[in-house]
Amino acid sequence: MRAIRIGRHGGPEVMTLADIDEPSPGPHEIRVRNHAIGVNFIDTYHRGGLYKIALPSGLGMEAAGIVEAVGEGVTRFKVGDRAAYCTAPLGAYSEAHVLPETRAALLPAEIDFDIAAAGLLKGATARYLLRKTFRVEPGHWVLIHAGAGGVGQILVQWAKHLGAHVIATAGSEAKAEIARALGADHALPIAPGENFAPRVRAIVKGGVHVVYDGVGKDTWGASLDSLRPLGMMVSFGNASGSPPAVSPLVLSQKGSLFLTRPTLFHYTATAEQLDETAADLFDVLAKGAVIIAPPAAYALADAAQAHRDLEAQNTTGSLVLKP
Repeated sequence: MRAIRIGRHGGPEVMTLADIDEPSPGPHEIRVRNHAIGVNFIDTYHRGGLYKIALPSGLGMEAAGIVEAVGEGVTRFKVGDRAAYCTAPLGAYSEAHVLPETRAALLPAEIDFDIAAAGLLKGATARYLLRKTFRVEPGHWVLIHAGAGGVGQILVQWAKHLGAHVIATAGSEAKAEIARALGADHALPIAPGENFAPRVRAIVKGGVHVVYDGVGKDTWGASLDSLRPLGMMVSFGNASGSPPAVSPLVLSQKGSLFLTRPTLFHYTATAEQLDETAADLFDVLAKGAVIIAPPAAYALADAAQAHRDLEAQNTTGSLVLKP
């Protein structure tokens, strides 16, 4: 079968399309024939070496498809089931992938494969951010960076569904308009490194309750300055580079702020947590409270170009690879 492989860390050029043996599922494992594969920023971190992985390696953790083989002892799936996964072992950039049965969720018939692959990891991320890391309630003011991005679009819609007041940032006026169309009360086009905190505080006196920041270095300082006392800074990504170190004393001086750097894996560590997360996401999708736009599709062989476009911020919404 065909799969994307890397033998060293580096830019998109290190990705190659290879013919490899089709894997067989072991005990408590399933093999999913991928119909659509999610492309996420974490994939670029694995490829580039920000997050170290053993090499050589496949890439990708998210896809949706049909279970075509099950190993001994599997109880969660049977052959022919529709399945989606987003925290699988690396290797989803492939025609088929083997993973533990506890790392996949049953995919409802009303959600197609492209939407599942485009939205499960991003939607699961939005779910833990909004419902677990900082539980958003009606009346909260939230600041969401990259509101036109894949996670950002889901965060904006879901936060509004929960009754929050949403301020979104974006890298251009066109992208800010996307966030407004999704329900953001305010959408601010910002330049890299801009001190946008005064603009946020002009909207909400005293600052916001929480900042959801997947951008990192370029938004770090102004994000802290946009928070009200006892507010929470949630750093969940590094799209512009790793954020700088921060002294605990700075958090005290800026209003006894809370700072956390969560990851999806800790919120979906068990099958029960994964099922709960997926059920919440599929529920808001089924209700239409969150709409995931049809993703931009690339052939599996064009995975490197998908990474180039993602890192150059030439995309809005989600990307998928088609085997």
